[in-house]
Amino acid sequence: MQGQLPPEAQETVEELRDLQEKAQQVATQKQQADAELTDAETALEALEDIEDDATMYQEVGELLIETEYDEAVEDLEDRVSNLEIRVQTLDKQEDRIEEQFEELQSELQEMLQGMGGGGMGGAPGGRGGPGAGG
Repeated sequence: MQGQLPPEAQETVEELRDLQEKAQQVATQKQQADAELTDAETALEALEDIEDDATMYQEVGELLIETEYDEAVEDLEDRVSNLEIRVQTLDKQEDRIEEQFEELQSELQEMLQGMGGGGMGGAPGGRGGPGAGG
């Protein structure tokens, strides 16, 4: 009987696992967005060294289409702006998930202490939180 958790605690443990999985997914999405942002910023910086009248091409699917310098700059600036917003959104999402995780972890510890403190304090999920700092 000592190793079994009451249904409420089991449910909380499952929620903690789900949050950990969600945190990992958000962290992966954020890494991808950060990498794309870096690429777009690098491309934008590279355009500063190119003459305004240079022949330029833009990748559209599998094709390279000739484009104007100003249009290429504008497209990259839009992309950078959109990716910055995406990264900020993912940061906020990570923060919310971490808060939820900490709240659930506290609830679980209270539940387990209410059972008589059977030496199980904080065992499920560890104490590092979802993707700790990731």
